Amino acid sequence: MNSPCREKLFVEHCKGVNGLEKVVLREVRGCSAEATFTHPKPIRGGIPICFPQFANHGSLEKHGFARSRVWSIDPDPPPFSANSSSQACVDLILKHSEEEVKIWPHRYEFRLRITLGPGGDLMLTSRIRNTNTDGKSFAFTFAYHTYFAVSDISEVRVEGLETLDYLDNLKDKERFTEQGDAITFESEVDKVYLSTPTKIAILDHERKRTFVLRKDGLPDAVVWNPWDKKAKAMADFGDDEYKHMLCVEAACVEKPIILKPGEEWRGRQEISAVPSSYCSGQLDPKKVFQSD
Repeated sequence: MNSPCREKLFVEHCKGVNGLEKVVLREVRGCSAEATFTHPKPIRGGIPICFPQFANHGSLEKHGFARSRVWSIDPDPPPFSANSSSQACVDLILKHSEEEVKIWPHRYEFRLRITLGPGGDLMLTSRIRNTNTDGKSFAFTFAYHTYFAVSDISEVRVEGLETLDYLDNLKDKERFTEQGDAITFESEVDKVYLSTPTKIAILDHERKRTFVLRKDGLPDAVVWNPWDKKAKAMADFGDDEYKHMLCVEAACVEKPIILKPGEEWRGRQEISAVPSSYCSGQLDPKKVFQSD
């Protein structure tokens, strides 16, 4: 394996619950992150990968097949960034299968690097290449379907998406413009915000903690909480779990990505947690929306 990740000290390959293959990333201060894989049912929670279709925006199964496929360790990953050697990371790869080609007639290589930084920041970098040999292009939609744990959804606000247009999936994808100063939650929400900034903040007032989501190559952002009725209808979702979760997802939904044979697309998401500071209900922008 020719990987620049800090494999020996900070990456553990082991068995998880029910014998699932598991990779545990650890950083020097003790933070850890897990990636688990099973087949064929996708695992709820964490960061499912939606590819080559987000939700029901197409004819494939909901959110596509990548989240329910078994990924492999990439034996020869390409370089992703110059400083990856100082971080704990794992390189995964997913390729088309013959069964898959029957429902989505394209060949591809999907490389995913999962990196845990020294301060506990979590980064996912995806590289998707069209390996078709018939000269055909393909189009896809994509999302990092990130679940955030929050103390109380009624005390959470999302900043960075105000005044933007969005598609409301609860109203047949009708287009609206966000009117509030920030997004708060009193009922079910399922929206795709369009042409979003590269940084979005999820403020947890009760815990005085803010998640900062940074993204590249992913112009849209999905915000989802099923609320009480849909939570009760989902077999793998506790009746009251909607109160303690929120999905904010870096995505490309409105305008599909198109790749010609040999072309490659790259998308990145980074998540960090910082202390929140409030003044009249507003987040101190200097502590979150600071320059990289």
